[in-house]
Amino acid sequence: MATQFSVNDNIPWKTRFFTIWIVQALSLLGSELVQFALIWFLTIETGSATVLATATFVAMLPGLLAGPLIGSYVDRWNRRLIMMLADGAVALVTLGLAALFFVDVVQVWHIYVLMMLRSLAGTFHGTAMSSSTSLMVPVENLARIQGLNQFLNGGLSIISAPLGALMLEVLPIQGILAIDVVTAIIAISALFFFTIPQPTRDPENKVSVWQEMLEGVAFVRGWPGMVWLIGLAMAINFFLNASFSLMPLLVKQHFMLGAVQY
Repeated sequence: MATQFSVNDNIPWKTRFFTIWIVQALSLLGSELVQFALIWFLTIETGSATVLATATFVAMLPGLLAGPLIGSYVDRWNRRLIMMLADGAVALVTLGLAALFFVDVVQVWHIYVLMMLRSLAGTFHGTAMSSSTSLMVPVENLARIQGLNQFLNGGLSIISAPLGALMLEVLPIQGILAIDVVTAIIAISALFFFTIPQPTRDPENKVSVWQEMLEGVAFVRGWPGMVWLIGLAMAINFFLNASFSLMPLLVKQHFMLGAVQY
């Protein structure tokens, strides 16, 4: 079983955690801006409900298929390295797409591939960050920090749309992609200066990744309240994402409005 690991340095937990938290929040904001810009680009260029629905699907697919396994791998690998590699992968694929936009050869499938790779990297990154929070933050402060994380997620959803619309007015889309690359580099740079706690593992424990995943499923099934909560969240996400994916098309074609109104 994993136990809490104490980091052998004298850095106060607030300095460590909030420095990482702030730069990761900045990186998440860059990602939200890219998501907004790409969805609006697809709306303008294709006007297709199928394209928008497919974009939403490919962005969700890696988390749905790989999410249960990724947690087991995160517990086995170096979490700081996972976060750095995930941010680096996002920066590289985003930079590649920005180059395609710059030379004006981008195609819809390029955007699909970007969204899928970003989603896969984001699943690794998000799992590593969330699972490390309980090791970086004292137990008595966990509830407050989790509340702060929820506030961050909600706040980013609120400000990313108007900020993304503003960016589209003053920058080409490759400029917005470049912002995400810069924020990812900042997030990676900060991780060079701070260690992230690792859960200890029994070297004699030879449990496979699949066995650990099944143990997790069995644990959840043994907690009826959690099963209902997960089921409710899945249903809400299924119906809301299906409708929200077509919202840009409604704004553009039905109301004849632009990104600012969206």
